[in-house]
Order: sequence, then C-alpha cells, then structure tokens
Amino acid sequence: MRISLFVDGGNFFYMQQKDLGWWIDPRKLLDYVSSKGTLIDANYYVGKDGHPDARQDKYLKALTYMGYSLVTKDLKNVLQDDGTYRQKANLDIEIVLDMFNTIEHYDMAVLVSGDGDFERPMNLLKARGKRYLVIATRMFIARELREAVGMHYEDFRDIRDLVEKG
Repeated sequence: MRISLFVDGGNFFYMQQKDLGWWIDPRKLLDYVSSKGTLIDANYYVGKDGHPDARQDKYLKALTYMGYSLVTKDLKNVLQDDGTYRQKANLDIEIVLDMFNTIEHYDMAVLVSGDGDFERPMNLLKARGKRYLVIATRMFIARELREAVGMHYEDFRDIRDLVEKG
C-alpha cells in the first residue's frame, strides 16, 4: 500500500505543547507511518516568520533531511477580539489541494491534524475509495472530523511508545 503523509505543522505543534505534554519525534512519526505500507511522500505544512528564529529554522531544515517536503506560507498578524494580534498562517487549502492533486499516487492518506475543516476532504477521500487515517489528540480533534473518520482515527497517546522523542 502506497501512503502519503500530510502534517498540519501548526496543529501538530499545539497538540504537543497544549495537550500531550511530551514531544513527538518527527523521524519516529515517519517510521510509524511507514509501518503501515510504503511511504511515498511526507509533506509538512507550516507558517514561517519572515525572520525565523534560529530554533525554528534548524527544526525546519532537519525535517527536510528526515524526508519531509516543506510547504510554507508567511505568517500574518491577525487582530483578535481582545485587541491583541496573533500570528497565523492557514495552510488547510494547500493540504487539501495537495491531497487531491496527488490522489492517483497513493492508496492511503495519513493526516496529522484535528482541524474540523478536514471533515469534507476525508469524506471525499472515502467516496473516491481511498483509505485514510487521522492522527491527533482527544483535545485537538474537532467533533465533526472525529465523527467523520470513525475507526480511522488514532490518538497520539495510544502510540506514544512508538513516536515519543527520546
């Protein structure tokens, strides 16, 4: 089975920081996904600051040496309701476009994100006869996405011993 991996970098980071309390090794994640078939592509989508700090820059470079293809978008300052600004780069559309523009290359799509915006794309993959897996955390998976994917969901807690950074 040919597998393509799509990692929503922002969602991936916040799952670890705000829910898990431990860090996932991106190389071990590749190994885990590879255990399900032949990994043919691994895409990592992330917002990038115009002047990234050294740690972020080092991390992103390391991802490419591990085998990930980076898809970046400049961060934008978004005004919040409380008057403060938050940096944001929404890459959902890029993920979905890549999923469907490469659909003939893979048998299974693995999505690392819990964003509810992916409910419809997962339903479309199912309608096209594609297999899929969503990996997220209980606190970071939207109800509608969780309901759409059913048994095709894994919680990072359940695979901690396979993916935790050591």
